[in-house]
Amino acid sequence: MSESMTGSGAAFDPALQAQYDNPALVPEHPGIIAGWARDAAAYRERGGRLDVPYGASPRERYDRFGPDDAPVAIFIHGGYWQKLDKSFFSHCAAGLVAHGVAVAVVGYELCPKVTLRRIVQQIRSACRVLRPVLAFGHSAGGHLSAMLLAAGDVPAALPISGVFDVTPLRHTRIGDALALAEGEARALSPMFMPPPAGRLHAVVGGAESDAFRAQTRDLAARWSGTSEEWPGANHFTVLAPLADPDGRIVRQAVALTRGRPAGG
Repeated sequence: MSESMTGSGAAFDPALQAQYDNPALVPEHPGIIAGWARDAAAYRERGGRLDVPYGASPRERYDRFGPDDAPVAIFIHGGYWQKLDKSFFSHCAAGLVAHGVAVAVVGYELCPKVTLRRIVQQIRSACRVLRPVLAFGHSAGGHLSAMLLAAGDVPAALPISGVFDVTPLRHTRIGDALALAEGEARALSPMFMPPPAGRLHAVVGGAESDAFRAQTRDLAARWSGTSEEWPGANHFTVLAPLADPDGRIVRQAVALTRGRPAGG
């Protein structure tokens, strides 16, 4: 493959690579992710229904935390649709569970084993099983949360540091495993979809790249939703407040599960 081309056949753009390469932007990310794994394992020790199937493949599973008779929110993990799994994110349920909202942390197959379109279908299948009142997710999971809202599968979404226009990734090494043609990239981008009927509140770290911050602002503007930047938070530390029952983002998520606006 030519150094000037990505796996999708699009021309490589080093400026876009720099904007979307979050591991390079946050060199300390391995320690943060290791902390996620520890915190998630500790949270699972407190109980929950683990590895519940919603489909046939090994990754079509979810871990459910909280009361059986409670309204359900789903959390969708990130990793650019090609890394990580649900086991790193169990603790992201803690804040909502403390408010009586059950959380299903959902897994899915990864690219390039499956296509991005197939991942969207898998998450929609999970919604049909769980009937969630809220979708929230990080990075790639933020994209998938917005896709669920666009499809009418959930009444509210709270994406965190999401990628809502995936077309720039065609010009980065990140896009190699996605192998998206331009038309397919646009078709799988919430940014180009009609504003949904449901409620959107999007969050991004104030220390994230200009591209990530612009994607969050632009989607909220196009969909008549709300958005905000968390001062000082980078693409990885932005998740930390989800474990705090008294934190602002958790209170916003609770409001959304109860049919109210997040309040900006």
